[in-house]
Amino acid sequence: MLTEREFEAIMADTAKRIEGNISWAADEDHSPDREFRAQILSEQSPNLFVVGWYNQPTEKLNYTIVRRDVGRIYALNIGAAHRNPDSELVGEKHKHYWSERVRDRVAYVPEDITEPWDRPVEVWRQFCREANIDHQGIMLPPAPLPQ
Repeated sequence: MLTEREFEAIMADTAKRIEGNISWAADEDHSPDREFRAQILSEQSPNLFVVGWYNQPTEKLNYTIVRRDVGRIYALNIGAAHRNPDSELVGEKHKHYWSERVRDRVAYVPEDITEPWDRPVEVWRQFCREANIDHQGIMLPPAPLPQ
């Protein structure tokens, strides 16, 4: 189990990093989706990785931090509204965060993400800045869909 204190320490850890370039690949199960997966290197929490998902036709973009033993602990979703456990409807741009009580089911509208879904590289930079991830490489934009 992940405590809220452990989650906060993971998010505050400024030594988290991703080494190398990130490129999007076709999602074999959900074409025309594009996706990537990258290991997050951290001495404090070695079980982390991030997954990205981009769907141009549905105008959706997601970046998710996963800890192998508990699943999603933090995520940014753009393009679909979310309903919190208390029935509050959260906007189409929202972030999920870890809570011991409800795990990753609570979301809020972030003020730090100002770029739209169709600028995934710029959104990635904002996501990494807020999540204290040092991406030591570049993210290539998703390939356009065939016409």
